[in-house]
Amino acid sequence: MIILASNSTRRIDLLKDAGFNFEVIPSNIEENIKKELKPFENAMGLSREKALDVFSRNPDKIILAADTIVAYKNEIFGKPKDREDAFRMLKTLSNKTHDVITGVTIINNDNVDTFYSKSSVTFNELSDDDILSYVNTGEPIGKAGSYAIQGLGKNLIKTFNGDFFTIVGLPLKQVVDKLNLILSDK
Repeated sequence: MIILASNSTRRIDLLKDAGFNFEVIPSNIEENIKKELKPFENAMGLSREKALDVFSRNPDKIILAADTIVAYKNEIFGKPKDREDAFRMLKTLSNKTHDVITGVTIINNDNVDTFYSKSSVTFNELSDDDILSYVNTGEPIGKAGSYAIQGLGKNLIKTFNGDFFTIVGLPLKQVVDKLNLILSDK
């Protein structure tokens, strides 16, 4: 049995759409960014902490955990603290290109596989009114970088390079391939 160590509706929907049966048991860890680490190290480290937390209570299950962060000029943009923080992030990212990094950890028995996927996103030039209108939808809350590419946030984006699903929050092809390999051995 697979456990998704996340309450993310995006990750839940992606795994369902990929045809997996799983249960959801969110991790209890706090998502603390470590400034001394590179963005990809933070994403991988947080996914690993989440997976190990859930694995400690479910050692006989396959655990899947992920963490997505947005990085621009070595500044990490996690989930906004409030509407003002979301506005600040979106204003900073306006008309610029940033990285979206999703770290993933899959635990199966004693095997801990941690990896990451990185994509880049370029925003349109956004006016304060554009940003405020988007923030007022409530969608930025709970989203790394304060936007959701699969939602209304797609209107903020000029272009992206890399895996779309990495930006959504789960590099689906890599995850599906790894889970199918594990499940074929069972």
